[in-house]
Amino acid sequence: MSDLRLTPIGLRFNGKRFPCTIGKGGIKTNKREGDGATPVGCHRIVGMLYRPDRIPAPQPWAEPIGNFDLWSDASGQPDYNQLVRAPYLHSHEKLRRADPLYDLVLLTDWNWPNAKPGEGSAIFIHQYRRKGYPTEGCIAFRRDHLRWIAQRIERGAKVIVPKALSRSHAHQR
Repeated sequence: MSDLRLTPIGLRFNGKRFPCTIGKGGIKTNKREGDGATPVGCHRIVGMLYRPDRIPAPQPWAEPIGNFDLWSDASGQPDYNQLVRAPYLHSHEKLRRADPLYDLVLLTDWNWPNAKPGEGSAIFIHQYRRKGYPTEGCIAFRRDHLRWIAQRIERGAKVIVPKALSRSHAHQR
């Protein structure tokens, strides 16, 4: 199985290097909800979501994003850092967005499935807004690069964010 490894000059996967952006809060060992940081660690790909009205499924195991799909970032709730459906009365992110950021999402196991309150939610791999624009903690790519990765990634592959990168001042790769 080929893993994804974040480096100072991008993310390596399957013998290629892809420019990417990370969280505006940099890379941290002590990730907290809302800090905008990308967490250090070895995270696994546990799922893939896609917008069936915009793109074909990149893999047979990819799940379509429905009209009412949300992601809970309500720390302290039993469904914190889980896929939930509208109507949902607590804090959340819409997965079906007007912009293309979440047309294709790789889900990681950061603080999942048994989320600890306040330790952060929704560390995804998704499309970036534009080159160099940081995320809220996710790892983001150019659309065609993300699609190439998604077509080749296996469920369970590791996303490795080394501790050494947390000392780097560069937030964008």
